Amino acid sequence: MRLRAMLWLLLACALATAGVMQFSGPLPLHSNLLALLPQTEINPVAEQAVGSLAEAAGKRAFFLIGPASPEHASGPRNAENAGQAAREFAAQLRGTKAFRQVVAEIPQFDLRQLALFYLPYRFNLLNDFDRDALVEGSLDVAARLQHKLYAPFQLGPAYSLADDPLGLGDGWLAGLPLKTLKLEPWDGLLVARNGEEVWAVVSAELAGSSYDSAVQRHVVSAVGAAENALKKDFPDLLVLRTGTVFYAAAARQSAEREVDLIGAGSLIGMLFLLYLVFRSFRPLALGLLSVGFGIAAAVTVVVAVYGEMHLLTLVFGASLIGEAIDYAIQYFSAHLGAGKDWEPMVGLRRIAAGLLMALTTSLLGYAALMLAPFPAIAQIALFALVGLSAACATVFLLLPWLLQTAGRRDPELSVTLPRRFLVFWRAYVSRRACLLLAVGLLAVSLPGWMRLSSNDSVQVLISRPVTLVAQEEKIRDLTGFGNSSQFFLVEGQTPEDLLRHEEKLFERLAKMTGPGNDRALDSYLGISAFVPSAERQQENRAYLAKRVFSDESGLRYQLAEASLRDEVASRFVEEFKGGQGPVLLVEDWLKSSLSAPFRHLWLGQMGGPQGDQGGFAAVVQPQGIRDVARLAEASANLPGVTFVDKAGSVSQLFREYRQWGALWLLAALSLVYGVLCLRYGLAQAAFMLLPTVLSMAVVLGAFGYLGTSLTVFNVMGFMLVLGVGVNYAIFLCEGGVNEAATLAGVLLSAATTLLSFGLLAFSSMPALSGFGLTLLLGICVSVLLAPMVLSFTRAATP
Repeated sequence: MRLRAMLWLLLACALATAGVMQFSGPLPLHSNLLALLPQTEINPVAEQAVGSLAEAAGKRAFFLIGPASPEHASGPRNAENAGQAAREFAAQLRGTKAFRQVVAEIPQFDLRQLALFYLPYRFNLLNDFDRDALVEGSLDVAARLQHKLYAPFQLGPAYSLADDPLGLGDGWLAGLPLKTLKLEPWDGLLVARNGEEVWAVVSAELAGSSYDSAVQRHVVSAVGAAENALKKDFPDLLVLRTGTVFYAAAARQSAEREVDLIGAGSLIGMLFLLYLVFRSFRPLALGLLSVGFGIAAAVTVVVAVYGEMHLLTLVFGASLIGEAIDYAIQYFSAHLGAGKDWEPMVGLRRIAAGLLMALTTSLLGYAALMLAPFPAIAQIALFALVGLSAACATVFLLLPWLLQTAGRRDPELSVTLPRRFLVFWRAYVSRRACLLLAVGLLAVSLPGWMRLSSNDSVQVLISRPVTLVAQEEKIRDLTGFGNSSQFFLVEGQTPEDLLRHEEKLFERLAKMTGPGNDRALDSYLGISAFVPSAERQQENRAYLAKRVFSDESGLRYQLAEASLRDEVASRFVEEFKGGQGPVLLVEDWLKSSLSAPFRHLWLGQMGGPQGDQGGFAAVVQPQGIRDVARLAEASANLPGVTFVDKAGSVSQLFREYRQWGALWLLAALSLVYGVLCLRYGLAQAAFMLLPTVLSMAVVLGAFGYLGTSLTVFNVMGFMLVLGVGVNYAIFLCEGGVNEAATLAGVLLSAATTLLSFGLLAFSSMPALSGFGLTLLLGICVSVLLAPMVLSFTRAATP
């Protein structure tokens, strides 16, 4: 025993050393919701694009300041108040140093800057209407001249008559998608209008990662203080907010609350039950030691493997307390049943086979979760594998040395009720009665199976606070911000290839944005709307040469008729004839300050599959999506174009893995049956699995009756019902002469497990809630049916 204890102490010292080396600071918790999601895109560049857009969005926080109610929007100083409040709010945020940059006031936008930028390239740039007119030969030069002369403001006062007598440059500038959002400049600010309501915009850039706990606390505190200060001066105004940092902070706070609730609830309940059964503080202390060592080992290994721990894993770890103590409880039950005849190693040998068999089946259940494609679920599985193994190792290595003296309490006082139950069961519950009960449960469950429905939405994984969602939706309605999770990824070996591919996509999307209710989207935004491909620019110039400048004398005559001086007309013609002219390139546009609001569309050169430099990539953002299926069709058979719908892809993956989950469950069931057969034989192994199989059938029926949709996380929960539920049958079968004490231990183990997983069912995270509900119901039914194994095994003296 001493050698075993020394081995445990060596393991504990190694664990403590690793912990000190790893945890020099706070526990590296991760609250990034995207980290929960598997890679769903076949195209690896699409995954990079999703990550790039999420990273860019994660660094921003966005605020709207406006009237708290429609009644407050009717005052004459509505706009002035919103503007003044926005400036004060921005000043408050700057003073907190929580943000790298806070922007309320914007520089005055000068259309002349836009015109000057495109001026050298104007002969290469045509909007679709003018290009089609040139291609068809229907462009009326005289009419365009008259239109420019007498209606100079219709297409925008960007170019002078001398620079653009035909108004083709004005047409290009007017067609630029500069008004993709419902925002407009007012008094040096950006504002959104909704009837009489005026909302002023304030944007901010975070000083660090939105998933950094210190950044979250600083930002939330700063915004709260700024809002409180604003309320004193402008009580009738409201601040709307959105940004990844607010969702991440809410998720962290919720998880920390749940860890406190589940961890404390499980621990207090477990200690109470242990004392209630064993009437001694020794099991309490030793049980805590076993669980503590298991949890500490799990945290250390998970952080060593992953470098961090997700909040989902932390919450689950708090609930693992109830299961990790099962092995110690069985040892305490053996100690209780032996009474004054207690010998530590004899007691351990008596239950060793059952403990190892139970550990093996539990590990098989969690190992099955390692096959799941979700990083957070794989992390949870590793946490459980290490935690349970370490807790069980404590029972084998340390507890015999620490629990050498016999108990003082008469064991009969603690096992009276379990013994009476065993007497009743042996006397009245036969094999036939068990089989009839099984058939009856299946018959009752059958209608519930027929009512089962499924839910594969990504929302079963991620829960977002209602207040934040409502604010985000209102901000989208007011500003026109789109959903960044759905976009087109356009690729090319060179920027020119990329622009050509994007222009092909634009041709298809243009057909989906027409008038009527059958349009698939309202608009779309991409780089080629600002920078056409060199091929298209050269084609535009060629069309001008063929349709407008081919008859030079006729053109000069028409320009003269339009009252252009000869030298002005000559300069216009000579500028076109002076050569091919410069071609506008993406790199030129990106260098211009005019591209700043749209640079997120350009992803640049992406990494290749071998870590080398790959091709170029850009994003086309659809706005006002009405029909996602038609958008997906728009990219069909288009080279270099991929429609990315992260939420849809994850939902599809959920559906596939839920469907495959049944096969996983059958495979795991077969594996557990094979392990049981090695010790108990074919028939008895089947009888030992029967309670667990029935429990899963009953839970499925209950879900149908309750209208609870089946998700992939319920299927994963069934994996653990299999791993945990069969333990109770194993413990009862291995009980031997201490069968009553063993039953008491089984009931105590089930109670602690139900307590922890029962609390998990009330988690605010839908994934954990569904997971916990499945375990709660499944384990409850498993332990109630576990005594069935006694009717199928040889009689034992109770």
